[in-house]
Amino acid sequence: MNKSVFAGFAVGTLLSFAAVVGLKQGVLDTPAYANEANTYQQLNLFGDVFERVRADYVEPTDDAKLVENAINGMLTSLDPHSSYMTPKTFRDMQVQTRGEFGGLGIEVTMENGVVKVVTPIDDTPASRAGLRPNDYITHIDGTQILGMTLSDAVDKMRGRVNTDVLLTVVRKGVDEPFEVKLTRDIITIKSVKYNREGDIGYIRITSFNEQTADLLDDAIMDLTKQIGASRLRGFIVDLRNNPGGLLDQAISVSDEFMDGGEIVSTRGRHPEDTQRYNARSGDVTSGRPVIVLLNGGSASASEIVAGALQDHRRATILGTRSFGKGSVQTIIPLGSDGALRLTTARYYTPSGRSIQAKGIDPDIVVNQTPPEEKKTSTKTGESALPGHLAAEEGDEVAGSDSFVPKDKKDDKQLLYAIDLLNGARKDAAYLGTGRTSSAMAN
Repeated sequence: MNKSVFAGFAVGTLLSFAAVVGLKQGVLDTPAYANEANTYQQLNLFGDVFERVRADYVEPTDDAKLVENAINGMLTSLDPHSSYMTPKTFRDMQVQTRGEFGGLGIEVTMENGVVKVVTPIDDTPASRAGLRPNDYITHIDGTQILGMTLSDAVDKMRGRVNTDVLLTVVRKGVDEPFEVKLTRDIITIKSVKYNREGDIGYIRITSFNEQTADLLDDAIMDLTKQIGASRLRGFIVDLRNNPGGLLDQAISVSDEFMDGGEIVSTRGRHPEDTQRYNARSGDVTSGRPVIVLLNGGSASASEIVAGALQDHRRATILGTRSFGKGSVQTIIPLGSDGALRLTTARYYTPSGRSIQAKGIDPDIVVNQTPPEEKKTSTKTGESALPGHLAAEEGDEVAGSDSFVPKDKKDDKQLLYAIDLLNGARKDAAYLGTGRTSSAMAN
């Protein structure tokens, strides 16, 4: 059996796991024995209720579904991030965290009951076959999509590498639907996207999967080459609306910008569960200025990165308060029965801060202006989740807005960061150059 550790809404590093169940020995009337006996009484109660539901509910019941829902009820009563994962959910999660799968390479959405192509990914079967944005897929291998969920349709398009799939496509300007035969290939989920903004390297990290740290390293190297080492003013690392992911990837991403020092520590129920993770020597950016963009949708692994760089004064954090998810989950596979996702630790920034239900406050607060229709729907935060882990000390703090404009010209946070790096704007909280990664914020 394996377990996985993650920080966010995705999974982490595979570790060996063994569960040992022991029987406590001692006098029968000890509190420990009494508590154990009471636990077994409660389990007997569950069995009695289960049998009564099976026998007397107004309609026949699905036994497996009843047990699954009971398990989920137990786990979700602990906190919002503990849950039971069905075999399908577990498989989907593994795909997301691996960062690659057998498929066609198209970003899709559902519109009017059919699949709409958002964009084909470069150098994939979809792009090579000539699929275009706004194409509609009506059939997969002759099976009509109408009536399927988007998830069902995506599952049918994914599959083993080197197997074929036949899509029926409707395209504006083409009179008749036409068929396209594609051969599935390995598709890499690009969790890192980047471009140059003049003499600034802009890097967007959308999640933390197994590919993220390597993709980030490639991005930094390519941007340095494009712009030129002598002209490169610094980097903007955009973590807005990044929900998190693999703990080890958050550590590796932080390490890219640091030349030593603690990145994060995790503390579980038992003192022996405490772990500390440190950066290796070598800053890939050679100490260039870094600005990290954060907002209410930046959670968990994103907050680990932001917290480490902020505490070491290695980066200026700009935007609005982060989500505030300061817990770590362990994924415990249950064989063919899915997996258990269980909160097993809190994490702490290098200065010892727990950001649970508090989030990370930026060094420079820059608010976006969401459209009127989104003003009440884009605020997010851990403290608003029912049943969340309480903050260890001090008052809990609400989350912030997660709105990010699609058009760069409307993106106040990005434009503010660009101006700082270009020297067109001054701000006392901007670290600029000359900081050291060994300096610790008080």
